Amino acid sequence: MSIAKKIGIGVLAALVLLAGAIWLLTRPDRADIAFANVTGGDPVLGAPEAETIPTVVIADPVGWPPGAAPVPAAGLRVSRFAEGLDHPRTMLTLPNGDVLVALTRAPAVQPPGEQNWLVQRIQAFLFRKAGAAGASPDQVVLLRDTDRDGRADRRFVLGRDFASPSGLAWANDILFVANHDAVYAWSYRLGETTLSGTPRKIMDLAPGPNHWMRNLLLSPDAAKLYVAVGSASNIGERGMAAEEGRALIWEYDLQSGSRRIFGAGLRNPNGMAWSPWSGELWTTVNERDMLGSDLVPDYLTNVPVGAQYGWPWVYWKDNFDQRVKAPQPQFLTEYTRRPEFALGPHVAPLGLVFSQAGTRLGERFSRGAIIANHGSWNRSPPSGYNVVYVAFDARGNPQGRPVPLLTGFLTGEGTTRGRPTWVAWAGDGALLVSDDTAGIIWRLIDPKARPAPAIQRLTADRLPPQRALSGLRGAFGEEDYARE
Repeated sequence: MSIAKKIGIGVLAALVLLAGAIWLLTRPDRADIAFANVTGGDPVLGAPEAETIPTVVIADPVGWPPGAAPVPAAGLRVSRFAEGLDHPRTMLTLPNGDVLVALTRAPAVQPPGEQNWLVQRIQAFLFRKAGAAGASPDQVVLLRDTDRDGRADRRFVLGRDFASPSGLAWANDILFVANHDAVYAWSYRLGETTLSGTPRKIMDLAPGPNHWMRNLLLSPDAAKLYVAVGSASNIGERGMAAEEGRALIWEYDLQSGSRRIFGAGLRNPNGMAWSPWSGELWTTVNERDMLGSDLVPDYLTNVPVGAQYGWPWVYWKDNFDQRVKAPQPQFLTEYTRRPEFALGPHVAPLGLVFSQAGTRLGERFSRGAIIANHGSWNRSPPSGYNVVYVAFDARGNPQGRPVPLLTGFLTGEGTTRGRPTWVAWAGDGALLVSDDTAGIIWRLIDPKARPAPAIQRLTADRLPPQRALSGLRGAFGEEDYARE
């Protein structure tokens, strides 16, 4: 055999091996654990399977034909509250019933830290395939249902001077809007159809484009503003300096202008709401990627002040991510909190609301939380692409498994009609669901349901002190056994 033939055979063998390696690396990692078992208060956490090339299973958005709609839970009715919107994401219902909607996409800015050419190209491909590519509309629109028939018949562009807006909050004639890089306050009275005057900058934020949504929530007394900011990376691979001011929830005091980190170690917190039982802050969180289709579950959790949830070093309290190169803080697992409720791996939870007085989804869905799951891009089979209900017990704790409220977004043919993004209560008690890729706001209601009663706030007396100190002596009550 000639040398040329030997070289040719060697090259061919190398190409076959390379093709085989590429084929193996690009095969989607299929889930092995039943999806229901990776949800709830005690999810099954399988063995991590670190991926060099991520599993990519994106459902191409194809839109809804005229007259078509998602599938509601039994007894509920779904209709179109508004349509023809350019990528609607977040919503805010004002006290007079007007609904504000942020039309927005990711900002066209460079991500911080070390850049990886391949990762950037993959991300651009994913955005295009998921229907999220393109210039941001950068608008906040006002939708008004003047004849109260469950469909918005008036539409106004409230403002255009934004940069990838997402967070919306209103109180005391002030409208707060969070761009990807800052929070602004506008003077705005209910009923007005435009924003006038010059906005006041409240605070700067770490900018996008990764995890660029910056969602807002006012405290019940409107004295403090809470701002959710996602990470710039998956597991800190851009360097932890790039994560400064990210993967956390800020608390901003509107009177003093001071701010503090309220909760940290949250890879990508999104929806925020106050528990009607305890008054605690709760949030939805998108967990890390590229550990396989069964890991890591996204979650719903309370956020006590000062809470730490472990990102990027650990997940679910004490599971170490061996891929993280950044030095680990001391005593990390000792003070890391365990999330309250798993929503399932890669479902991408965004919008969050709790049941409240006046809602009309019926008795079955009157004591819990409702979450919009935007849908997975890296799980086989896909997960999310739905709106779910999580029941809470009488003490204000989540229980059971997520219950589907609105489904039918996935076609089963590798495509999706739309992607549920945000949830908000309409003034008449219906649930509004934004569908960003379809440009629709859906309205969900039980037409036979009476307005739900308010959930009673839990109250209790403070625990008495267990030990009183007097000088150098400690008194433990009647059963004092301390030695002098």
